[in-house]
Amino acid sequence: MPTINPPQTPSHIITYLTRWLILATAAGILAGMASALLLVSLEWATRIREAHLWIIAFLPLAGLAVGLMYHYYGRTVEAGNNLILEQVHTEVEVADSIIPARMTPLILVGTILTHLFGGSAGREGTALQTGASLADQLTWFLRKTRFALTTPDRRILLMAGVAAGFGSVFGTPIAGAIFGLEVLTVATPTHRTFNYQAILPCLLASFLADFTTRALRIHHTLYAVTPEALQAATPTILNLLSAIAAGIASGLTALLFARITHAIGSTFKQHITFPPLRPFLGGILVATAVLIPLRYGVATPRYIGLGIPTILASFTQPLPAYDFAAKFVFTALTLGSGFKGGEVTPLFYIGATLGNALSHLLTLPASMLAAMGFVAVFAGAANTPIASTLMAYELFGPRAAAFAAIACLVSYLFSGSRGIYHAQRPRHPKA
Repeated sequence: MPTINPPQTPSHIITYLTRWLILATAAGILAGMASALLLVSLEWATRIREAHLWIIAFLPLAGLAVGLMYHYYGRTVEAGNNLILEQVHTEVEVADSIIPARMTPLILVGTILTHLFGGSAGREGTALQTGASLADQLTWFLRKTRFALTTPDRRILLMAGVAAGFGSVFGTPIAGAIFGLEVLTVATPTHRTFNYQAILPCLLASFLADFTTRALRIHHTLYAVTPEALQAATPTILNLLSAIAAGIASGLTALLFARITHAIGSTFKQHITFPPLRPFLGGILVATAVLIPLRYGVATPRYIGLGIPTILASFTQPLPAYDFAAKFVFTALTLGSGFKGGEVTPLFYIGATLGNALSHLLTLPASMLAAMGFVAVFAGAANTPIASTLMAYELFGPRAAAFAAIACLVSYLFSGSRGIYHAQRPRHPKA
């Protein structure tokens, strides 16, 4: 099948729409079903862990199991999100490059074990990997027919899979579509290059994935800025300066998170030659840091898992100013040592609690700052300010999104050129 070029004539438009409607629908449905399974499984794992906190003592064994699973069966997919980004960037012909189907079950099992036994991780990484790997199986299937995809079309299909996974796991299909385009490069706002041929497939796949997840009666967490905070957040000079300050704090936090997580990963790889022992040791450290303080009444379990109750609390009540730092450490150690999951939900936690803490210093209300930090730390860490702003619009509404846009862009500028994904391709310095 020739490259699916942008439509030029009415017949081309019909062909273009028909082909991508079919491909994006298939990718979206597969990603939506995988996200539904992931969300149900994580809800189950969280419920079991919170009811039996002693299970955290077995986190090292869970890490060893995850490590052995990937060492013997998943070496080709161990790079995870970075493998997907490399596949989109690659110039290798389609016939020589397909993401193995085993990525989907391996990342699902690895993520569930991480959450069940008390690791601090998220779910976005899993959703991106299931969405992209399942989408790439369509490439494998079509290769056996006369409709085989070209390399550029395969890239677009992978981007649609990424968009579908992100949009369906968070219930933000517009942000998911733009995330699938934006996450592939790091650039200044005036030099970022989008693949415009991928916009329609990404939008279709993201919306259909979200529809599929909701059709399976999966309910996403509802985050909301309080009405009082929305009313108080007027566009005054002090409030706009506060938004800039919150963006700077978010960007520096994102910069530190990416660098420290990567540094922990490099240290484990340098000193532990047998890969399965890395999450085993990381599990010992995390479990010890949770259970020993817990014995003396410190509520350390709030810093493991997804941490959604604390994220929700950051919008409505004052929290300890160190919550964001504690979650930062637990997540960096969990992911840096080799456990599976994602970074984004912990980044939401870090950002929301950071915003809550900043309310003691800035003029904006705590609930508004929590919403801004929620998306701004993610924007800086993933180098996706546009998708993060759209996420703020979908989650919090237009008034909060206006302040969030400032914080996201400033965070992006202050977060450095390298984020949580090694395989992002920098094009120009940010400033």
